[in-house]
Amino acid sequence: MTVSTTLRVALITGAGSGIGRAVALGLLEDGFSLVLAGRRQEPLDELVAVAIEAGGSAIAVSTDVRDPSSVDGLFNRIEAVYGRLDVVFNNAGVGAQAIPVDELAVEQWLNVINTNVTGVYLCARAAFGLMRRQTPQGGRIINNGSISAHTPRPFSSPYTASKHAVSGLTKTLALDGREFNIACSQIDIGNALTELSARMTTGVRQANGQTAVEPMMDVKHVADAVRYMAGLPLSTNVLNMTVMATNMPFVGRG
Repeated sequence: MTVSTTLRVALITGAGSGIGRAVALGLLEDGFSLVLAGRRQEPLDELVAVAIEAGGSAIAVSTDVRDPSSVDGLFNRIEAVYGRLDVVFNNAGVGAQAIPVDELAVEQWLNVINTNVTGVYLCARAAFGLMRRQTPQGGRIINNGSISAHTPRPFSSPYTASKHAVSGLTKTLALDGREFNIACSQIDIGNALTELSARMTTGVRQANGQTAVEPMMDVKHVADAVRYMAGLPLSTNVLNMTVMATNMPFVGRG
Protein backbone atom coordinates (compact mmCIF):
# COMPACT_ATOMS: atom_id res chain seq x y z
CA MET A 1 0.00 0.00 0.00
CA THR A 2 1.45 3.38 -1.03
CA VAL A 3 0.81 6.08 1.52
CA SER A 4 1.27 9.81 1.00
CA THR A 5 3.79 11.27 3.40
CA THR A 6 1.42 14.22 3.88
CA LEU A 7 -1.14 11.95 5.56
CA ARG A 8 -1.24 12.42 9.32
CA VAL A 9 -3.20 9.89 11.33
CA ALA A 10 -4.16 10.18 15.00
CA LEU A 11 -5.67 7.51 17.24
CA ILE A 12 -7.72 8.63 20.23
CA THR A 13 -8.87 6.04 22.76
CA GLY A 14 -11.88 6.83 24.90
CA ALA A 15 -12.92 9.10 22.04
CA GLY A 16 -16.68 8.93 22.51
CA SER A 17 -17.03 11.61 25.18
CA GLY A 18 -15.29 14.13 27.42
CA ILE A 19 -11.60 14.79 26.94
CA GLY A 20 -11.25 12.21 24.17
CA ARG A 21 -14.01 13.76 22.08
CA ALA A 22 -12.66 17.29 22.59
CA VAL A 23 -9.15 16.22 21.56
CA ALA A 24 -10.48 14.38 18.51
CA LEU A 25 -12.33 17.47 17.32
CA GLY A 26 -9.21 19.59 17.88
CA LEU A 27 -6.96 17.23 15.93
CA LEU A 28 -9.56 17.15 13.16
CA GLU A 29 -9.23 20.94 12.88
CA ASP A 30 -5.47 20.46 12.57
CA GLY A 31 -5.89 18.19 9.57
CA PHE A 32 -5.41 14.77 11.13
CA SER A 33 -7.27 11.73 9.88
CA LEU A 34 -8.87 10.18 12.95
CA VAL A 35 -9.11 6.69 14.37
CA LEU A 36 -11.72 6.81 17.12
CA ALA A 37 -11.64 3.98 19.65
CA GLY A 38 -13.94 3.28 22.56
CA ARG A 39 -16.22 0.65 24.02
CA ARG A 40 -19.48 2.31 22.89
CA GLN A 41 -19.99 2.32 19.13
CA GLU A 42 -22.81 4.88 18.92
CA PRO A 43 -20.93 7.99 20.13
CA LEU A 44 -17.95 7.00 17.96
CA ASP A 45 -20.18 6.79 14.90
CA GLU A 46 -21.69 10.18 15.73
CA LEU A 47 -18.19 11.67 15.86
CA VAL A 48 -17.26 10.08 12.53
CA ALA A 49 -20.30 11.79 11.00
CA VAL A 50 -19.14 15.13 12.40
CA ALA A 51 -15.67 14.59 10.94
CA ILE A 52 -16.97 13.66 7.51
CA GLU A 53 -19.36 16.60 7.45
CA ALA A 54 -16.38 18.85 8.20
CA GLY A 55 -14.52 17.40 5.22
CA GLY A 56 -12.22 15.18 7.25
CA SER A 57 -11.49 11.48 7.41
CA ALA A 58 -12.35 9.27 10.38
CA ILE A 59 -13.09 5.67 11.27
CA ALA A 60 -14.64 4.26 14.44
CA VAL A 61 -13.41 1.01 15.96
CA SER A 62 -15.17 -0.44 18.99
CA THR A 63 -12.30 -1.44 21.27
CA ASP A 64 -11.76 -2.77 24.78
CA VAL A 65 -8.25 -1.59 25.62
CA ARG A 66 -8.05 -4.22 28.39
CA ASP A 67 -8.23 -7.02 25.82
CA PRO A 68 -5.07 -7.80 23.78
CA SER A 69 -7.06 -9.30 20.91
CA SER A 70 -9.31 -6.25 20.74
CA VAL A 71 -6.30 -3.93 20.62
CA ASP A 72 -4.71 -6.12 17.92
CA GLY A 73 -7.91 -5.78 15.91
CA LEU A 74 -7.81 -2.00 16.30
CA PHE A 75 -4.27 -1.73 15.00
CA ASN A 76 -4.89 -4.17 12.16
CA ARG A 77 -7.71 -1.88 11.06
CA ILE A 78 -5.49 1.22 11.30
CA GLU A 79 -2.83 -0.39 9.14
CA ALA A 80 -5.38 -1.66 6.61
CA VAL A 81 -7.16 1.70 6.23
CA TYR A 82 -4.38 4.26 6.61
CA GLY A 83 -1.13 2.32 6.47
CA ARG A 84 0.48 4.40 9.18
CA LEU A 85 -0.04 6.12 12.54
CA ASP A 86 1.49 9.44 13.60
CA VAL A 87 -0.09 10.27 16.97
CA VAL A 88 -1.70 8.21 19.72
CA PHE A 89 -3.62 9.84 22.53
CA ASN A 90 -3.94 7.13 25.18
CA ASN A 91 -6.97 8.59 26.90
CA ALA A 92 -9.22 5.68 27.88
CA GLY A 93 -9.41 5.38 31.65
CA VAL A 94 -11.68 4.67 34.60
CA GLY A 95 -11.80 5.37 38.32
CA ALA A 96 -13.19 3.50 41.28
CA GLN A 97 -15.58 4.30 44.09
CA ALA A 98 -14.06 6.67 46.66
CA ILE A 99 -14.18 4.38 49.69
CA PRO A 100 -11.62 3.11 52.22
CA VAL A 101 -9.20 0.65 50.63
CA ASP A 102 -10.37 -2.27 52.79
CA GLU A 103 -13.91 -1.81 51.47
CA LEU A 104 -12.80 -1.76 47.84
CA ALA A 105 -13.46 -5.01 45.99
CA VAL A 106 -10.47 -6.64 44.29
CA GLU A 107 -12.50 -6.62 41.07
CA GLN A 108 -12.69 -2.82 41.24
CA TRP A 109 -8.91 -2.59 41.68
CA LEU A 110 -8.32 -4.90 38.72
CA ASN A 111 -10.72 -2.98 36.48
CA VAL A 112 -8.84 0.27 37.09
CA ILE A 113 -5.39 -1.28 36.67
CA ASN A 114 -6.38 -3.29 33.60
CA THR A 115 -7.86 -0.21 31.91
CA ASN A 116 -5.50 2.56 33.00
CA VAL A 117 -2.22 0.64 32.95
CA THR A 118 -2.54 -2.50 30.84
CA GLY A 119 -4.74 -0.66 28.34
CA VAL A 120 -2.17 2.10 27.92
CA TYR A 121 0.60 -0.49 27.64
CA LEU A 122 -1.23 -2.55 25.00
CA CYS A 123 -2.00 0.47 22.82
CA ALA A 124 1.48 1.93 23.25
CA ARG A 125 3.05 -1.45 22.46
CA ALA A 126 1.07 -1.82 19.24
CA ALA A 127 1.69 1.79 18.24
CA PHE A 128 5.41 1.44 18.92
CA GLY A 129 5.56 -1.56 16.58
CA LEU A 130 3.66 0.15 13.77
CA MET A 131 5.69 3.36 14.12
CA ARG A 132 8.92 1.36 13.88
CA ARG A 133 7.78 -0.42 10.70
CA GLN A 134 6.23 2.46 8.80
CA THR A 135 7.90 4.80 6.33
CA PRO A 136 8.79 7.45 7.29
CA GLN A 137 9.57 5.86 10.63
CA GLY A 138 8.44 7.38 13.93
CA GLY A 139 5.49 8.99 15.64
CA ARG A 140 4.26 10.36 18.93
CA ILE A 141 2.52 8.66 21.87
CA ILE A 142 0.71 10.97 24.32
CA ASN A 143 -0.49 9.36 27.55
CA ASN A 144 -3.27 10.87 29.62
CA GLY A 145 -1.91 10.89 33.16
CA SER A 146 -3.49 12.89 35.95
CA ILE A 147 -2.60 15.20 38.79
CA SER A 148 -3.04 11.96 40.76
CA ALA A 149 0.27 10.90 39.19
CA HIS A 150 1.80 13.44 41.61
CA THR A 151 -0.61 13.84 44.51
CA PRO A 152 -3.46 11.50 45.55
CA ARG A 153 -6.97 12.33 46.57
CA PRO A 154 -8.43 10.58 49.61
CA PHE A 155 -9.65 7.02 48.95
CA SER A 156 -8.12 6.81 45.46
CA SER A 157 -5.54 4.02 45.73
CA PRO A 158 -6.37 2.19 42.45
CA TYR A 159 -6.56 5.34 40.34
CA THR A 160 -3.51 6.97 41.94
CA ALA A 161 -1.42 3.80 41.61
CA SER A 162 -2.46 3.46 37.97
CA LYS A 163 -1.42 7.00 37.11
CA HIS A 164 1.94 6.61 38.84
CA ALA A 165 2.44 3.56 36.64
CA VAL A 166 1.56 5.57 33.54
CA SER A 167 4.31 8.05 34.45
CA GLY A 168 6.85 5.24 34.56
CA LEU A 169 5.63 3.87 31.25
CA THR A 170 5.82 7.32 29.64
CA LYS A 171 9.44 7.80 30.67
CA THR A 172 10.56 4.36 29.51
CA LEU A 173 8.80 4.74 26.17
CA ALA A 174 10.37 8.17 25.73
CA LEU A 175 13.77 6.59 26.29
CA ASP A 176 13.21 3.45 24.23
CA GLY A 177 11.68 5.40 21.35
CA ARG A 178 14.70 7.58 20.67
CA GLU A 179 16.32 5.02 18.39
CA PHE A 180 13.17 4.84 16.24
CA ASN A 181 12.12 8.52 16.14
CA ILE A 182 9.22 7.82 18.51
CA ALA A 183 8.47 10.52 21.06
CA CYS A 184 6.39 9.87 24.17
CA SER A 185 4.68 12.50 26.31
CA GLN A 186 2.30 12.70 29.24
CA ILE A 187 -0.36 15.28 30.00
CA ASP A 188 -1.56 15.52 33.60
CA ILE A 189 -4.99 17.10 33.82
CA GLY A 190 -6.69 18.70 36.79
CA ASN A 191 -10.42 19.43 36.90
CA ALA A 192 -11.48 19.61 33.27
CA LEU A 193 -15.25 19.95 33.12
CA THR A 194 -16.76 16.96 31.31
CA GLU A 195 -19.81 14.75 31.74
CA LEU A 196 -17.82 12.49 34.06
CA SER A 197 -16.37 15.25 36.21
CA ALA A 198 -19.56 17.31 36.56
CA ARG A 199 -20.20 15.66 39.96
CA MET A 200 -17.17 17.56 41.31
CA THR A 201 -19.05 20.84 40.97
CA THR A 202 -21.17 19.82 43.98
CA GLY A 203 -18.17 19.13 46.22
CA VAL A 204 -15.17 16.81 46.52
CA ARG A 205 -13.68 15.21 49.64
CA GLN A 206 -10.47 16.98 50.68
CA ALA A 207 -7.39 15.74 52.51
CA ASN A 208 -8.66 17.23 55.79
CA GLY A 209 -11.90 15.24 55.55
CA GLN A 210 -14.06 18.18 54.54
CA THR A 211 -16.03 18.41 51.31
CA ALA A 212 -15.44 21.44 49.11
CA VAL A 213 -16.46 22.65 45.67
CA GLU A 214 -13.39 22.90 43.43
CA PRO A 215 -12.74 25.21 40.46
CA MET A 216 -13.12 23.61 37.03
CA MET A 217 -11.77 24.53 33.60
CA ASP A 218 -13.13 24.24 30.07
CA VAL A 219 -12.11 20.95 28.44
CA LYS A 220 -11.17 22.99 25.34
CA HIS A 221 -7.96 24.01 27.08
CA VAL A 222 -6.98 20.36 27.48
CA ALA A 223 -7.65 19.76 23.80
CA ASP A 224 -5.54 22.78 22.87
CA ALA A 225 -2.67 21.48 25.01
CA VAL A 226 -2.77 18.06 23.34
CA ARG A 227 -2.94 19.73 19.93
CA TYR A 228 0.22 21.66 20.77
CA MET A 229 2.03 18.49 21.82
CA ALA A 230 0.83 16.58 18.76
CA GLY A 231 1.89 19.35 16.39
CA LEU A 232 5.53 19.48 17.45
CA PRO A 233 8.23 18.05 15.17
CA LEU A 234 9.56 14.71 16.39
CA SER A 235 12.87 16.41 17.18
CA THR A 236 11.05 18.19 20.04
CA ASN A 237 9.09 16.70 22.93
CA VAL A 238 7.06 17.93 25.87
CA LEU A 239 7.87 15.06 28.21
CA ASN A 240 5.32 16.12 30.80
CA MET A 241 2.72 18.87 30.93
CA THR A 242 0.29 19.76 33.71
CA VAL A 243 -2.83 21.67 32.72
CA MET A 244 -5.22 22.50 35.53
CA ALA A 245 -7.84 24.83 36.89
CA THR A 246 -5.68 27.56 38.36
CA ASN A 247 -7.18 27.63 41.85
CA MET A 248 -7.78 23.93 42.44
CA PRO A 249 -6.23 22.50 45.62
CA PHE A 250 -3.11 20.91 44.17
CA VAL A 251 -0.18 23.26 44.78
CA GLY A 252 0.55 23.80 48.47
CA ARG A 253 -1.24 22.53 51.54
CA GLY A 254 -4.79 22.59 52.77
